[in-house]
Amino acid sequence: MPERLKELPSDERPRERLMIHGAQVLADAEVLAVLLRTGTGGASALSLARNLLRDGWPHLGSLSAPELLRYRGMGPAKAATVLAALEVGRRMNRLRPLDVISGPLDVVSLVEDMKSLNQEEFRVVFLNTKHRVLAVETVFQGGLDSVEVYPREIFRRAVARSASAIIAVHNHPSGEPTPSQADRDLTLRLEEAGELLGIPVLDHVILGRWHHASVHQQQIAEFS
Repeated sequence: MPERLKELPSDERPRERLMIHGAQVLADAEVLAVLLRTGTGGASALSLARNLLRDGWPHLGSLSAPELLRYRGMGPAKAATVLAALEVGRRMNRLRPLDVISGPLDVVSLVEDMKSLNQEEFRVVFLNTKHRVLAVETVFQGGLDSVEVYPREIFRRAVARSASAIIAVHNHPSGEPTPSQADRDLTLRLEEAGELLGIPVLDHVILGRWHHASVHQQQIAEFS
């Protein structure tokens, strides 16, 4: 097989196939090759894409800019394109229609990308009176084992969105989702603030690598 995409017949090149048949016909590596545009050092964009996807999309989605730049052939422009495309996918995923949030599994489906993050993030799911999703926002970002959370900022955003209820979500990069005492204390603080404002906190969901925990239901469950 030719090493460079320009050596392929025009109807076999990923970009040309996408324009003629649609993106859905492309293999994963071909989709990524379209974003990368060009190869480097004698290797095609398709070869570079296959290398990036060697451990799958979840692994690629967990990489930071410095980690991407360690791959041979990846420069700042390519890394920025890949990171931006992955973030677009995450944001689109959060906006997909949901009927009603009825439990922790519905929450997990909205923020499943958090299980592969290398740092702690704190997101909030804002709901209307029928518990339909108004928005999902990353409100705070932290380090490997902690994130500072300020209830006033959470409820400022809730009021701005006219939310009737919220669900707190954060991840444990260690992989173990069991709520710590600090997690339980934070949940109580949020509940107290929500009660004062008339915006109840329906749950606090914690994601690990393979499991998630609900502070309110006091149970740990595997991802389905």
